[in-house]
Amino acid sequence: MNKPELPLFPADFVWGVSTAAYQIEGAVTEGGRGPSSWDDFVSQPGRIVNGDTGEVACDHYHRYPEDTALMKELGVDAYRFSFSWSRIQPGGRGAVNAVGLGFYDKLVDGLLEAGITPSPTLFHWDTPLELEQAGGWLNRDTAERFADYAQIVGEHFADRIPRWITINEPVVLTMLGYGAGIQAPGLSLGFDALPAAHHLLLAHGLGVQALRAAGASNIGIANNHALTWPASQNEEDLQAAGLYDNIANWIFADPVLTGAYPEELAPFLPPIPDGDLATISTPIDWYGINSYNPTLVGAPTTDDAALVDGYELDASLPFSLRELEGYPRTDFDWPVVPEAFTELLVGFKERYGEKLPPIYITENGAAINDGPDDAGRVRDVRRIQYTDAHLRALKSAMDAGVDVRGYFHWSLMDNFEWTVGFSQRFGLVHIDYETQKRTPKDSYYWYQELIRNSKGGAAV
Repeated sequence: MNKPELPLFPADFVWGVSTAAYQIEGAVTEGGRGPSSWDDFVSQPGRIVNGDTGEVACDHYHRYPEDTALMKELGVDAYRFSFSWSRIQPGGRGAVNAVGLGFYDKLVDGLLEAGITPSPTLFHWDTPLELEQAGGWLNRDTAERFADYAQIVGEHFADRIPRWITINEPVVLTMLGYGAGIQAPGLSLGFDALPAAHHLLLAHGLGVQALRAAGASNIGIANNHALTWPASQNEEDLQAAGLYDNIANWIFADPVLTGAYPEELAPFLPPIPDGDLATISTPIDWYGINSYNPTLVGAPTTDDAALVDGYELDASLPFSLRELEGYPRTDFDWPVVPEAFTELLVGFKERYGEKLPPIYITENGAAINDGPDDAGRVRDVRRIQYTDAHLRALKSAMDAGVDVRGYFHWSLMDNFEWTVGFSQRFGLVHIDYETQKRTPKDSYYWYQELIRNSKGGAAV
């Protein structure tokens, strides 16, 4: 197995792993949990590869002590998980489900006992179905209900949870859930999905305020960001890439960090009520970046339709996503371009300057589908290579002056990977979905050694 020989990270650098509720918990009808948008979506024929669902997933709801023990053995400082909103408020409003809240009590207390900092996300795409059926994130009221939910969770856990994330990747829910119809709730609204982006950002700002009012601190957001490269230097490609960059990246970062939307998107945005941008830009303590690979973008083309994770995009869009050639690929067919990670992070520092708070990498990882060999060992060398290269790229950005405080690997374990079901494996721990057996992979032991060496204060 490859030994970690990475540059030295700061002694107080936070090493973590990430998961999300619907992807691992299972127990979708237990303990008073209400249905979510994803429960409804996976029930629709043809939506998910192999007809997979999160009904059982990794059975984390019942097996969380075993998973906590795996994290303790791994040596992580922090665990980023997500609360299931509909487990805590089954309809997304009103009374609290004490059994659901009690599950997270047990998880949080177990983490603290293991010396692991709970770092929860309040919302990771699983909208309570009752709210979704009332308009979901196209409905401004959902942002208000999110603030109520944040207040409930904040008041309950503020004394035990020292790091908080409001919302995960609003870009994905907006573009793929409401815009392209690929993910839940499965609407194909194109640019008419942008009100959802605004309401998600508004929910973030209201959530920060509610958490602070409840006594919580150290609050951020986890936004997905991918470096956008133009397909060429032709004016048409540059304009298309610029528009895509604004829609995929800056529409979600600029309002949070500067209090304004990109000027180039003014023709596409709905009217913004007075005071909303001030709420959205409520100061945060840190900024979370999820990043996996860059995107190559050009002008619309009459060639084969652009694909996102195997799904066709609307050919009428004013840009097209192109194949980024000449790089290794993950098993999800994502290009592996670590130098783009450095460029992305340095670009954030250049774009926002003093307005940029400290950064945490809240997700980074690779789909590598290796399973156990005859000896039961999972030799996922390519995941080790991916993580090694991206940590080197991260350190290069830090050496260039980017203030990064921690890294959360996606994911602790293989899980339900949304529309591709169980076909793609991102975990450091292999899950046998038939037996629920957990098997730490070679990458788990590599990451364990990296963390151990890092805490020793020597170059790793």
